[in-house]
Amino acid sequence: MKKLVLAAALAAAATSASAGSLADPIIEAPVIIEEASSSSSGVLVPVLLLVLVAAALAD
Repeated sequence: MKKLVLAAALAAAATSASAGSLADPIIEAPVIIEEASSSSSGVLVPVLLLVLVAAALAD
């Protein structure tokens, strides 16, 4: 009878002990959407400046 009570107590303790997970919860990273930029943004300003200088020298 003592073994039955001991087995029941161990079984009850084991089920409550393993109810939670030991692994860390998986948290998904937030999605960051960047705005698209044109590829000619770094070239456009110097080209316009060159055109303005050329127009000023042509007069």
